[in-house]
Amino acid sequence: MAISILHRVTGDGMAIVGAASVVWWLVAAASGKEAYDSFLGHATSWYGYVVMIGLTWAFFQHLFSGLRHLVLDVGAGYELKTNKSWSLLIPVAAIAVTAMIWFSILAGKI
Repeated sequence: MAISILHRVTGDGMAIVGAASVVWWLVAAASGKEAYDSFLGHATSWYGYVVMIGLTWAFFQHLFSGLRHLVLDVGAGYELKTNKSWSLLIPVAAIAVTAMIWFSILAGKI
C-alpha cells in the first residue's frame, strides 16, 4: 500500500515541481541573458542539484511502481510473497538507478 501511495505522490511531485522548473527555464530563456544566467545560477547551486536529484528519483520510483501496477493489472503478482518482494525492490532500484545516473553526471564535472 505504501508503494501505491508513493506512486501517486511521485507523480504529483513530478507534475508540480517538474512543470514549475520547465516553465521557469522557458521564461528565463525568453527573458534574456541576465534572467537565464540567474536561472542557471540557481539550477547549478546545491539546492538546484537537490531538486534535480529528487526529480530523477521520483521519475524512477514512479516508473518502476508503474511497471508493478502494469503487472498487477495483467493479473500476475498478487501472491503475497511476490507482491512484497516487488514492494521492497522498487525503492531500492529507484535509489540505485538515481545514484548511478548522478554519479556519472557529477563524475564528469570533476
